[in-house]
Amino acid sequence: MKKNSFLAKFYMFMVFFFLFAPIVVMILFSFNAGKSTSVFEGFSIKWYVEMITNDAILEAVRNTLLLAVTSSVISTALGTIAAYGINKMRSPGVRTMLMTITQIPMINPEIITGFSFTLMFVFVGLLLHVSETFSFWTMLIAHVTFSLPYVMLQITPKLKQMDKSLPEAAMDLGCNPIQSFFKVELPEIMPGIVTGLIMAFTLSLDDFVISYFTKGSGFTTLPILIYGEVRKSVKPDIYALATVIFVTVLLFLILFNVLSTDEDAKAKRQQQKERAKARRARAKEARK
Repeated sequence: MKKNSFLAKFYMFMVFFFLFAPIVVMILFSFNAGKSTSVFEGFSIKWYVEMITNDAILEAVRNTLLLAVTSSVISTALGTIAAYGINKMRSPGVRTMLMTITQIPMINPEIITGFSFTLMFVFVGLLLHVSETFSFWTMLIAHVTFSLPYVMLQITPKLKQMDKSLPEAAMDLGCNPIQSFFKVELPEIMPGIVTGLIMAFTLSLDDFVISYFTKGSGFTTLPILIYGEVRKSVKPDIYALATVIFVTVLLFLILFNVLSTDEDAKAKRQQQKERAKARRARAKEARK
């Protein structure tokens, strides 16, 4: 048993070592005082200073944030509407079919999705006689498309967990269907909407493959910029930039997990309250 326990711990250690050792090395050399990418010559933050004074990097940061914020907001709005509409359908078969179709971008290889977008945009550009086929708008459409299923995946379970009698009770008290949605149903599914928004933002922030296939000549995001710089030569300021991206995504993932944990705890407390209420009701009936 002890031998098996030691082997299991050693295996886990090796897995985490190979997963995180490259990231640790990258972060360490982003603080290197020299230009060497193999010899640590001392601690310094000059590469971070150089990074924030580089016009190309700053423009890529603006482009990336603009694209990520815009695509995440649009995909969250569309995902909420789509999940709500599918949940309201009466036919289970139709609901299952639509959910399966919407999950295709999640399981489809990114390179196939990106290449498909390229062919579609070129075809549409030829039909409309557009000189510049690829631009910010083509990247935005692509990012909204591949983020949409992830948003729906977060909102759909919240709709299923919601008490079906809540909107009916709201309409019995004088609300119309629109007021019932905004005053009763929307607050109930808001945690799923927030987590979907965070996930969509994170996916858009670090996407490379689909962005590379749909980018315009005058619009560059951070992952594409890093790829272009690494092809020429690896410089410590790229380490600093990659470290900033890693830390940003990590913070969003921590926030996503904290929100998910809070939602699970809230759902568990609600279930316990419902069970206690049912037990009290049964005990009251038994006394009668």
